[in-house]
Amino acid sequence: MIRLRRILLAALAPLLALPAWSQTPRGRGYSVQEWTVVDGDTIPQIRILPVPVFRRPVDLRRYRRLVEAVRRVYPIAQIAKARMAEMEEELLRLPTKKEQKAYIKGVYRQIKEEYTPVLKHMTRTQGRVLLKLIDRETDHTAYEVLREFRGGFVAGFWQNVSRIFGQNLKSAYDPEGEDRAIEQIVVYYEAGWL
Repeated sequence: MIRLRRILLAALAPLLALPAWSQTPRGRGYSVQEWTVVDGDTIPQIRILPVPVFRRPVDLRRYRRLVEAVRRVYPIAQIAKARMAEMEEELLRLPTKKEQKAYIKGVYRQIKEEYTPVLKHMTRTQGRVLLKLIDRETDHTAYEVLREFRGGFVAGFWQNVSRIFGQNLKSAYDPEGEDRAIEQIVVYYEAGWL
């Protein structure tokens, strides 16, 4: 009798360890889409969500620092993308250059007031990642954005200042080359795995 209970418990143990099935994905990588009855047995039809597989980073310390940088600045890059689209739409609506310049100055002041405290507390790594992610989200380097909205002189000035501090506003985002690790982290962030 005790031996039968042990055998039964051993056979059912894997089933007890399974998480509860749900109808929607819960971040586990799978979801039950529907149930099928075959010969009186109810079998779940499971959709396995795609899992991107990347090469393991060589230096885990640098990688963790990069993960924290992306976590902190990716929402700012998405806000920049939304603001830029909103600005372009509004600039197309405004009829004269004078009104456009006034609008750009107003938005510049608003962004400066809102984000200067946040940007002052960023590390160099976070600043570099932010420049790369702005290019990723907007398809324009930070230099191009500055030149378009603030003019060539202002863009050149800030490019020179950034070069003094070891940054480059003209650096483009390369998801297949040097920015492969950032792209991997962004994919994980968007999937909700970070």
